[in-house]
Amino acid sequence: MATRDRARAGVARRQAPSVGGAAGVHVTLEDLIRMRPRARGFSFLPKQPIESLLAGRHASRMRGRGLNFEEIRKYLPGDDIRTIDWKITARTRETHVRVYTEERDRPAIIVVDQRINMFFGTVRALKSVVAAEMAALGAWRVFDEGDRVGAIVFNDEETVEVRPQRSRRTVLNILHQVLSQNQALRADSSVQPNRQALNQALSSVARLAGHDYIVAVLSDFDGADDETTRLITRLAIHNDVVVFLIHDPTSRMIPSGVDLVVSDGRLQAEVRGTQGKIREQVQAFSEERAARIMDWQTSLGVPVLPISTAEDPVDQLIRLTGGGRR
Repeated sequence: MATRDRARAGVARRQAPSVGGAAGVHVTLEDLIRMRPRARGFSFLPKQPIESLLAGRHASRMRGRGLNFEEIRKYLPGDDIRTIDWKITARTRETHVRVYTEERDRPAIIVVDQRINMFFGTVRALKSVVAAEMAALGAWRVFDEGDRVGAIVFNDEETVEVRPQRSRRTVLNILHQVLSQNQALRADSSVQPNRQALNQALSSVARLAGHDYIVAVLSDFDGADDETTRLITRLAIHNDVVVFLIHDPTSRMIPSGVDLVVSDGRLQAEVRGTQGKIREQVQAFSEERAARIMDWQTSLGVPVLPISTAEDPVDQLIRLTGGGRR
């Protein structure tokens, strides 16, 4: 039996102090735009502090920006001898070097999960809200670094593609798509969970991403299966994939006295908080699923950054990428 992780709005609101109103349940466009000045102190690019989970053995083979040939000029003291062009040097009888500049463009695609299973949270905000905030942070950060940014925003019924462009209009388009799907989420929604939506979204990324893209996936990975692993592996061959595992504290410790709705995708049942044995089984399943995703770090070489709904996502992102100590 799988956790459906579907929150009743009443539970989410009662347990979301300091958020104010429905801020922890849905986002607004103003919320996402206000993320721009906060999108600092972290980077998805290869050069990372050693404290970053995107560095060293925790990370994928981050390829970095490429090098573009700029010119050939005479050798100057201090030039790297590995850049000497020996053919021209022999022809002119003067030492010449090839000069390269760092390639500026590093496109990124942000994959944003807004399915009904993301409409859950017990502390600060729902998982769907955290994913939306993270998407805004990523989009603004990539844009401010001068790179192209696109997105795949999906829910149980549709997948929206925003092709990578280097423009503020594209960023706002991404935010509007996230906003639209986020505000459509309701606790009493009649939408049926689509466990294949995640794989469909990853398949869309494979069509959009060429080589050397940064692909950031924001999801709780409900419904992840062997096909999900295959798709992530395929993307990571030619691109740098970074997984953000959005989770709620109850995924590790389900409190007693809290009623849960669990489902296998078709049938559902309510679990009373006083039913200790059943609560333990649901918790064990949730932990096993999270551990399976976290294992991608070693089995696939893909960095997995856990993002909790209980804490400000900016603080977590800076800490996990080592920005707080840089």
